Amino acid sequence: MFPIIDGRVKPDGVDLNFLNMPVEETFFRMLRHKEFEASELSLSSYVVSLHKPDRPFIAIPVFPSRFFRHCSIYVNADSGIEKPEDLIGKRVGCPEYQMTAPVWIRGILSDDYGVPVNSVTYFTGGEEEPNRSEKLKLNLPDDIRVQPIGPGKTLAKMLHDGEIDALYTARKPSTYGGANGKVRRLFEDFRSVEKEYFQRTGIFPIMHTVAVKRSVYEKDPWVCQSLLKAFVQSKEIAMESLSETAAIKTMLPWTVAHFEEATELMGEDFWPYGFDKNRETIATFLRYSHEQGLSPNLLQPEDIFAPETLESFVI
Repeated sequence: MFPIIDGRVKPDGVDLNFLNMPVEETFFRMLRHKEFEASELSLSSYVVSLHKPDRPFIAIPVFPSRFFRHCSIYVNADSGIEKPEDLIGKRVGCPEYQMTAPVWIRGILSDDYGVPVNSVTYFTGGEEEPNRSEKLKLNLPDDIRVQPIGPGKTLAKMLHDGEIDALYTARKPSTYGGANGKVRRLFEDFRSVEKEYFQRTGIFPIMHTVAVKRSVYEKDPWVCQSLLKAFVQSKEIAMESLSETAAIKTMLPWTVAHFEEATELMGEDFWPYGFDKNRETIATFLRYSHEQGLSPNLLQPEDIFAPETLESFVI
């Protein structure tokens, strides 16, 4: 995003006022109050919003956040959970049922490890602060059990104290203490597991997309293409900087080695934008959303993006 933030990249015809905020604040303000003409948005929340009567947003195939989520399953050390199948029948926390990270986690556990979505009881609420609620009203099937946690409680502490057995989340809980602590990862060797997952499926899970208010799109449809072009250009600049050896662009000592490893495993464009390269990943997520009761209808990838962004001109 920085080439857009600092003005090196400017969307055609758009005087952009870029507000750089934590994603939780961005999502809350966009989903509850529709404060922004466009914003980064949870992929799951966006898909759920497409089933609302007003369909308030339309997305472009830009994906600012991607993350392998095997590393994001945390368990209480005394819960008896040693392998994924042990989750069946357990109490599992997630900040929001419709949150993108848990959707991917539940789908992967179902597809790869035989843990049905309806085989656990879900507890929702704030991970580190109490009184978090679902940003969007949900209408789930009766066989999916979701219970809000009590006021004053947090999922991180409940996991540590054994009130829940596991936690599916995006942020590492503050009570995580490594392999010998009270809270540990289900997959401690998550890197190997996630690399094998990509080699087998070709999926680098998408967490967030960019959504435009439908009222803006309907008035000026060209805005979606302008934003898509700008975000693609910004990402290309960022990718080039990761391989620079004169001076590394992050505070990770082996940035260049990690970049080379990623390209060897995943290809040169390991963080693709655009529709065609992401169609199968989007289709998998839409299937998960439907199977987990979040989408009453099984959407197709072509259904969720501005039509103007599904193809590009050719010279």
